[in-house]
Amino acid sequence: MNDSQASRITHRHIEVFRAVMTAGSVTGAAALLYTSQPTVSRELARMEQLLGYALFERVQGRLRANARALLLWDEVRRSWQGLERVIDRAQELGRPQGAHISALCLPALSHALLPGALARLYAEHGPVAVSVATQEGPLLQEWMAAQRFDLGLTEQADAPPGTRSLPLPAMDEVAVLPASHPLAVKPLLQAEDFAGQPFISLARDDPYRQQIDAVFAAAGVQRSLQLETHSAVAVCAMVQHGLGVAVVNPLTARACAGPQLVVRPLAFSIPFQVHLLLPLHRPTDMAVQWLVDALQQQSRFLAQAT
Repeated sequence: MNDSQASRITHRHIEVFRAVMTAGSVTGAAALLYTSQPTVSRELARMEQLLGYALFERVQGRLRANARALLLWDEVRRSWQGLERVIDRAQELGRPQGAHISALCLPALSHALLPGALARLYAEHGPVAVSVATQEGPLLQEWMAAQRFDLGLTEQADAPPGTRSLPLPAMDEVAVLPASHPLAVKPLLQAEDFAGQPFISLARDDPYRQQIDAVFAAAGVQRSLQLETHSAVAVCAMVQHGLGVAVVNPLTARACAGPQLVVRPLAFSIPFQVHLLLPLHRPTDMAVQWLVDALQQQSRFLAQAT
């Protein structure tokens, strides 16, 4: 130990001071620290020597804290509470309920895929804190590249810089119809079945909209195109109100199915696939892998069910 180290108070001195203030006596402090009374007295005297001022008055063989000791005690208590929070947090991180996952996904996936995966996660590992943010494609890619989230869910296969992409099981797009629609009686729909039908489309720049339009164009089928929206959930809501029929991803279709909306498979295939995005430069927690596993299980289940 060099001279500068020998002339500074240490954490041990603070620990002794805290024990004396907590117990109210040297004897009590020695019991708290599992040491001897002379050792506590020696450490306390050394601390006062290093500080250059007294912390206690000696009255009839007992210690009485002076004004400086009381001011120091306030600071020590605040610091100790902070240290205890650090220790508590360190212990929490070893328990499933102490983990916290931040997930970013497309709005439709927060509605359709993620809830089922979270149910699987909770069933397997118990409650885990998860915060879910939604964002459309371009900003979603940007935020994941910036390492702002533990996990991302997107329809785009290309991984943004600083991330890796993990494909989930592929499925086919499906038809959604008002429950009372004449086509609802058919178990499988051909492209020709949509001829002349009021058709609710995704936005023109949506890649799935472009694939859907290409299939109908190749089949020579003319639909009545009046309504379009960027959201598959909004498409399904319009179908539920009898405004038309549509082709959407099977995850949103399944989530929205009910008394007013039915789902039917298509005779033609338009593949739909979700990709997991995982940041490369962000500290990871075991709970993130738990959610990845749950998403893969839920995707396989939905792929088999469609």
